Amino acid sequence: LIERIGDAGKRLHTGRSRNDQVALDIRMYLMDETADIEEMLIHTLNVLVDLASDHTETIMPGYTHLQKAQPVTFAHHLMAYFEMFKRDLSRLRDCRKRTNVMPLGSGALAGTTYPLGFDRITNNSLDGVSDRDFVIELANCLALVMMHLSRFCEELILWSSNEFSFVEMDDAFSTGSSIMPQKKNPDVAELIRGKAGRVYGHLMGLLTTMKGNRRCRLSCKERIAFQRGTRSCRKNGILFNRTRQST
Repeated sequence: LIERIGDAGKRLHTGRSRNDQVALDIRMYLMDETADIEEMLIHTLNVLVDLASDHTETIMPGYTHLQKAQPVTFAHHLMAYFEMFKRDLSRLRDCRKRTNVMPLGSGALAGTTYPLGFDRITNNSLDGVSDRDFVIELANCLALVMMHLSRFCEELILWSSNEFSFVEMDDAFSTGSSIMPQKKNPDVAELIRGKAGRVYGHLMGLLTTMKGNRRCRLSCKERIAFQRGTRSCRKNGILFNRTRQST
């Protein structure tokens, strides 16, 4: 860069350090990922409302302890998940506010005297480069999203079984059996349930990493693990892109 633009290239890192740049990169990445997950949650909410509107008079048994208890409408049952995902959306939006803070200027830990011209920056330089609360908070929000997805998928798995026969999963989200052709396995729903544990594990891993470190920078492996966790939430939203066709 210095060869191409001269002395201006020498000032590229003025007032900046790898420490605060890593902190900034993580914040920027998570804000983008959070926005994508929010969009998928909004889509899921819209699909649930549309489905509920079509089934306001569809009566189904309500269960407690997996025993038939009281009659409810299918719409009422779906709207219970609407409320869960609506809370998830609210938590993610609130979490993004605390992620949207500029740490540049914190340097390695004690700050810099160069004015960088940002409106909202971290109040303490040492905290600015060591803070990963926003990462843990987002992981917690995503763990709740995955818990709600897992609950929903468990019901889809039960409802699609012969014993219930409430819904039929679309072929795009099911697989067959090589020796039992009568089977239609709800594999996508089962995979989402399984991936919930992965996100829980990332949350515990982050908490364990941070519990004794005053200044902690996520390692490459830890960053990759967290990226995979957010991608799991993003990919699992695919199930609901065609919810109408699969119920």
